[in-house]
Amino acid sequence: MAHAQSDEIKQPRLGPVGWLRFAWTQLTSMSTAIFLLLLLAVAAVPGSIFPQRSIDASKVTQYKTDHPDTFPLLDKIQMFDVFSSVWFSAIYLLLFISLIGCVIPRARVHYRHWRSAPPRTPARLDRLPEHGLVSAPAADPTTAAEQAAALLKKRGYRVDVRPAQDGRPASIGAERGMLKELGNLLFHVSLIGVLVAVAIGGMFGYKGQRIIVEGETFVNTLISYDAFSPGSKFTADNLKPYSITLNKFTVQFDRDSQAHYGQPLAFDAQVTTKDANGTVSNRSLKVNEPLSFGQDSVYLVGNGYAPVITVKDGKGNISFQGPVVAVPQDKMYTSLFVLKVPDSSPSQLAFSGFLLPTTARNSQNVSFSADPDPFSPTLTINSYEGDLGLNTGKPQNIYVLDTSTLKELNNRKLGNGIVLKPNQTVTLPNGRGSITFTDLKRYIAVDVHHDPGQGLAFASAAVALLSLIASLFIARRRLWLTFAEGENGGLDIGYGLLARGEDPRLAHEAKAIRELLTKNFSAETDARA
Repeated sequence: MAHAQSDEIKQPRLGPVGWLRFAWTQLTSMSTAIFLLLLLAVAAVPGSIFPQRSIDASKVTQYKTDHPDTFPLLDKIQMFDVFSSVWFSAIYLLLFISLIGCVIPRARVHYRHWRSAPPRTPARLDRLPEHGLVSAPAADPTTAAEQAAALLKKRGYRVDVRPAQDGRPASIGAERGMLKELGNLLFHVSLIGVLVAVAIGGMFGYKGQRIIVEGETFVNTLISYDAFSPGSKFTADNLKPYSITLNKFTVQFDRDSQAHYGQPLAFDAQVTTKDANGTVSNRSLKVNEPLSFGQDSVYLVGNGYAPVITVKDGKGNISFQGPVVAVPQDKMYTSLFVLKVPDSSPSQLAFSGFLLPTTARNSQNVSFSADPDPFSPTLTINSYEGDLGLNTGKPQNIYVLDTSTLKELNNRKLGNGIVLKPNQTVTLPNGRGSITFTDLKRYIAVDVHHDPGQGLAFASAAVALLSLIASLFIARRRLWLTFAEGENGGLDIGYGLLARGEDPRLAHEAKAIRELLTKNFSAETDARA
């Protein structure tokens, strides 16, 4: 009597190589690539929620002041450096590897299919979704097959003519729509191109901001920028030499609408540029119409007024003379400015106040700006003296004045505030000097973007769009024709079509093939279809 023996099934051990092969298979699967692409999009969300150091470090500092409890934790997990963080870079790199691992094997398979002949002719075409039989006058089957092959080539088919052999009739194997799979592959290749372009821009690109007052010139050097964010592989050699001189800046305001009175309608900066070749040009810089210098694009992103101020110290020497940038606070260009004068004697001086382009007073006798154009400009100023702390080595915001360690000289609340109109001078108390409102100019704020990967990114995006259209609208089909002698001595031409994937127009193609055969072989279509 035989006894059944049940042994435990033992699975073979994968080993290190097996586990690596398994991990690579999972990483390079299409589902993993789609998941990583979605994960990358989700990982980018914190970059739009929290301020980023690479874009505006001052906002990060302000966030630290406003949220002292949560800032250390968020900073530790790199929420303020999202796009250069370890976890974002890891997802980015894994997606890059996954896409390459997906594309290369599929490209090899597609190449082999493209080079190979269409599949062999089925023995029974009537089992295909679309099929039929066309009766034609007597003709040599091989000759008829060659004529039909020429017709199919004109319709974009790859054709393989097969002579009769081993009891099988002469036939044609044809296939079209190979561009569908090629479009699919190119779409994924273009995604890799976009990733490469972003990486190139992140490594070798840079962004910078500069404020240019009328009459001033910006030269594309590191020292000329007010703020600068270089890529990880940036060097000073990446800076392309050119200069921009702001000749005049004009703003057109709405004067007709009561609801939108004073709203800006158009900005126009008339500039003189000089490129690396020494070519001087007079150009116009407008919103959404940047200046281009090779791979550098200069955008107009802001504007305002810059009062020209002269400060003399207690000894009568000029301690400061020049334009001071005033930051607009409302649509009427009521602007806040700060001026620090460390070179004055006998003590350092500082000023803060408002510029009112068109000064008016309300019922409470409080000054305000009634119009954004400078019809009646005034400066209302508080003055201070003391140590400005500029020698401590700590960076300071030029638009913020810390008055906690300063002594007030003039203050509007005390009744001795300074109010200046153009060409007016006020003497400071205690022999500390004087301040003069010399002139009023406009300024523009520009963003300079250098992205060496933008050409590749644009080309990749264009290829992605075209290839996606191809993969969606091109149908991949297979067609077979058989040529055999009919019962009545004529030639029976059988046809059958098969779609690779969804193809709602397959029946329409079958009708077109039937009409093509009928027309060119002077036959009548058999009712069997």
